[in-house]
Amino acid sequence: MHTEDPRPFWQRKTLAEMSPEEWESLCDGCGLCCLQKLEDEDDGVVYFTDVACKLLDLSSCQCSNYPERRRHVPDCVSLDAETVAAIGWLPRTCAYRLVSEGKPLRRWHHLVCGDRNAVHAAGISRAGRMVCETAIPAEAWEDRIIFRSRA
Repeated sequence: MHTEDPRPFWQRKTLAEMSPEEWESLCDGCGLCCLQKLEDEDDGVVYFTDVACKLLDLSSCQCSNYPERRRHVPDCVSLDAETVAAIGWLPRTCAYRLVSEGKPLRRWHHLVCGDRNAVHAAGISRAGRMVCETAIPAEAWEDRIIFRSRA
């Protein structure tokens, strides 16, 4: 007798096996990938600033024009299974990174706890603690570093 695997999709599928709907639902909504990053050319370390992409809503951490984001922000990084595996700067809390590494989602992730605002309540997101890139000249971004990536 064949029984359906009762585990949630993120535990039984790889990133590459997920449907577009499953993929999109995996995003925890922290907005950290939409922060401007600076890379040290000498050692490759990536530094996150509190300067957000012009399309990121600063309170909800959601893209204000997700379907057309690449038209407005040509260098927007589109995550897919290969990109997730290749880039080392995704935060350790990122659901895509966790699934890619075979680790469980954090307890505050909305697919685990059922609350889309839990990422904000847990202080993981930068909601209310970032500025729009149009308000800060690029030469001042170095003064706005909040943390460095750890691969």
